[in-house]
Amino acid sequence: MLGAGAIGCELGQCFARLGSQVSLVYRKPQVLTNEDLDAAKVVESHLLEDGISLCAEHTPVRFETSDGQHTLICEHMGTERRIDFDQLLVATGRTPNLQGFGLENLGLIKQGDKQLEVDEYLRTELPNVFACGDVIGPYRFTHAASHQAWYAAVNGLFGQLKRFKVDYSYIPFTTYTSPEVARIGINEKQAIDKGIPHEVVKYDLDDLDRAITDEAAYGFVKVLVKPGSDKILGVTLVGEHAAEMLPEFALAMKHKLGLNKILGTLHAYPTINEANRFAAGVWKTPRASKSTGLA
Repeated sequence: MLGAGAIGCELGQCFARLGSQVSLVYRKPQVLTNEDLDAAKVVESHLLEDGISLCAEHTPVRFETSDGQHTLICEHMGTERRIDFDQLLVATGRTPNLQGFGLENLGLIKQGDKQLEVDEYLRTELPNVFACGDVIGPYRFTHAASHQAWYAAVNGLFGQLKRFKVDYSYIPFTTYTSPEVARIGINEKQAIDKGIPHEVVKYDLDDLDRAITDEAAYGFVKVLVKPGSDKILGVTLVGEHAAEMLPEFALAMKHKLGLNKILGTLHAYPTINEANRFAAGVWKTPRASKSTGLA
C-alpha cells in the first residue's frame, strides 16, 4: 500500500483483517499526517496489532519484476530497502476527472486545470451551470458533496429570488480505521502552526464505563478552547465510535454553544457520548475549584 493517509490506513487495515499480509509504505514519520501525533499513535498501535508492517520514512524509488515476483525498492535512512509484494494499491491522493463531459467545449476548463472553478454560490463561469462534489473540492467527502448539493440545487432553482453562499465553517473529518479518528474545527497541530491561542482539554476513554464494557477502552476526547473561555475551537476524537460522538460538538460549534452547555446536558448512562460531557467536566473542574476556593 503506497500512502498512509485516510484511504491507505482504512483499506490497509481492511485487507489485513481479511487475511492479507499488508505493508504501508509512506514518506512521513507518522500515519495520518493531517492528524495530531497522539491521535496517529493510537491508530498506529492498532495497525501493528493487526499485523500490518508500517514502513515510515520510506521513499519509493522504482519497481522491479523478476520471475514473476514484484518488488518495490525504497530509500530509507540513506539505504535501499526491497519490499516484495503480489498486489499494489496506490493511495497517494486523487484529482478530479474533468474529461469526457464536454466541459472543454463550454470553455469551463483549460489545459492543466485540476478542478472546476465555481464562485461562492457554486456557479461556474456559465451562470446556468452549477457544480458540487469532488470535481470542485475543497473537501472531497461524501457528506461535503451532499452539503454542496443543497446549495447548488437551491441556488440553481431559486437564485433569481434569493441566493445562499456555501458555508464551510464546520466540516467534519472522519477516518474509518479501527479506532476511528474524527475531528471538526482546528486540531492542535493546526493551532500551533497558525499561532492560534488555545487551551487543550483531554479526556481518556480508558476511564469511560461504556468503553470498558465494550472492550474498547482506548482513545480520547481532545477539545481546543479559547483561553479564558469555554468557546470550542476544535475537537479531535479517537475511539471505536468517534464519528458518532462528533455531531454533538458540531452542533455546539455551529450554534456557538460552549463546554458549559455540554456539561449541563444530561447524557444517558452508560453511553459512549458521556465522554463528551466528561471532557467538559475536565475543563470545568479547575475553574470551579478556583471560584469556590477549594483548590
